[in-house]
Amino acid sequence: MDQRALLEAVIDIACHAGDAILEIYQRDDHGVTDKADTSPLTAADLAAHHLIVAELARLTPEIPLLSEESGGITTAERRSWQRYWLIDPLDGTKEFINRNGEFTVNIALIEAGCPVLGVVHVPVQQRTYAGAQGLGAQSRQSGQPARTIQVRPLAPRLAAQQPVVVVGSRRHGTEQLEACIERIRAKLGPVELTNMGSSLKICLVAAGEADLYPRLGPTCEWDTAAAQAVLEAAGGMLTDPQLQPLRYNQKEELLNPFFYAMGDRGIDWRSVLL
Repeated sequence: MDQRALLEAVIDIACHAGDAILEIYQRDDHGVTDKADTSPLTAADLAAHHLIVAELARLTPEIPLLSEESGGITTAERRSWQRYWLIDPLDGTKEFINRNGEFTVNIALIEAGCPVLGVVHVPVQQRTYAGAQGLGAQSRQSGQPARTIQVRPLAPRLAAQQPVVVVGSRRHGTEQLEACIERIRAKLGPVELTNMGSSLKICLVAAGEADLYPRLGPTCEWDTAAAQAVLEAAGGMLTDPQLQPLRYNQKEELLNPFFYAMGDRGIDWRSVLL
């Protein structure tokens, strides 16, 4: 299967998972329990997980997969994979429980530590962001043709004294984020801050609706991989605190370092952020 056909198939899988999530979203009882780390787990997380795992296994039986809800995969086994699927069946479980619509289905293909294909589906909006190396990035609204998306140039906005649009986490505002925004203000001028949940923030940068997403709080690898693939296909970049590209399956744990999702590569972000 070529990359374009593979991307289309994964878009379909993510949309099917989104439909399963919405069926549970509309219920009074979401079947909420707590995981060992006390983070919430719902019936929707599990329904989406089982659907995605089954459909990917049929689509690409030769490619192993790791989901947030997977169990029984050892670190040694995972570290031996050069190519695998990385899945967050429901990113933004707390947003799902709070019924604010800011949750997504994330599916990424990782090759040698790099996210080379990614799909982020927003069930409530019936919108899908998708991208792959060599294919560019797109946004699709249900019932409408796909629309090519690209990160936006920031220099014309700065010249027009328009604000730098920064997106932040709805749940993880920190003193570090405030200090980061002050550095941006000092270097680039006015800042407009928008808060929301899930990987949607990275997709807004990819779609040219925001300029920067500094994540100065904890995330796991399945939280970011799909959206990073979309962002990079749209011309942006997602980096670690040293502004090196974020890579996957390179360490024992699955926690990400803090990161920056940036749109315009032409900006000297190093002088702004470091």
